[in-house]
Amino acid sequence: MRQCSCLLLSLFPFIAAICQNTDKKLYKKLQENIAGFNGDIGIYVKNLKTGKSAVINADTVFPTASIVKVPILLGVMDKIEKGELQYEQLLEYKDSLLYAGADLLGSFKSGEKVLLKKVLMLMLTTSDNTASLWLQSLAGTGTRINEILDSLGFKRTRVNSRTSGRENNRTIYGWGQTTPNEMGRIFEMIYLGKVFSPAACERMMRCLGRNYWDVDEAISEIPPYIEVFSKNGCVNAVRSEALLVNAPHNPYIFCIFTKNNKDTSWSHNNEAWTLTRKVSSMLWHYFEPKDKWVKPPTH
Repeated sequence: MRQCSCLLLSLFPFIAAICQNTDKKLYKKLQENIAGFNGDIGIYVKNLKTGKSAVINADTVFPTASIVKVPILLGVMDKIEKGELQYEQLLEYKDSLLYAGADLLGSFKSGEKVLLKKVLMLMLTTSDNTASLWLQSLAGTGTRINEILDSLGFKRTRVNSRTSGRENNRTIYGWGQTTPNEMGRIFEMIYLGKVFSPAACERMMRCLGRNYWDVDEAISEIPPYIEVFSKNGCVNAVRSEALLVNAPHNPYIFCIFTKNNKDTSWSHNNEAWTLTRKVSSMLWHYFEPKDKWVKPPTH
C-alpha cells in the first residue's frame, strides 16, 4: 500500500499538468457532439495561443489514408534541405509511375517534363496518388520517411505501403498510420518552424494551404478569408482530417480520425463527414466568439 501511495505521489505533478492544460468545457462539448457515432473516433484539439487542449482517443492508432502525404512532404523537404532535390527541379514523368485512378498526373504523357513543386502541389492540393507515390520514392521511400518521423519523436506515425518490414501494418492500416495526437503535433512543429529549418516550414505551410477538398470536410466550415493549413484522407470506412486554423484570436489545431465506420457512402451526408463539419463549426465559433469577431471588409 505504501508503495502504491508513493507511486501516486510521484505521478501527481504529471497528472496535475495534464488537468491544468485540459479545456474541460471544450472536452464536454466534443463528447456531446460525437455521442452516438457509428464507428471509432479520435480527436485532438489544441488552442495554440493558450496551450490548452481537448482530446478523445488521441493516442489511438488510425489509418492515415491520404494524410500520409504529410509525412511524405517531410521526406521531400528533407531532401531539399540537403540539396539532394530542388524545389524548382524539372522531373521527367514515366508511364511506369502511373497509379490507376482519376489523378491529374496520370494523364501526362511518358517523357513529359514537370516541376517538382508542381508534383508537390498535386500531392497535397488534389491528393494525387500518382504524384504521392513518385514523391515517396524520391524522398528515399517509406523507410527514410519513417526514420525522419522517428528522429522527430513520432513513434506511431509511419508509412506502410511499399516499405520493407511494414507489410503487416499495411494489411491493418493501409498506406500509413498515425494518431490524432501525433499528427496534430506534426502540424504544430511545422507552424512553429521546428522541422528542419524555419524556411523549410514556411514552404511546407504554403504547400498545405491550398486544399482543393473543401466541400464535405471540416475546412468547409471555416470562413474562406481565414488561412487554413490542412490535409484530409478517406477510404470507404475511414474519413479523417487534420487542419491548423490560423484564427485571428485563437489559432487552433483540429485533428479528427475515424475508422470502422458503419456508413461507407460517398455522399455529402456521410455520417463521418457530417460529424466532422458539425465539430468544425462548433470549434470555429468556440475559438472565435461573435462578440470578438469582425469580418474583414470586402472590396
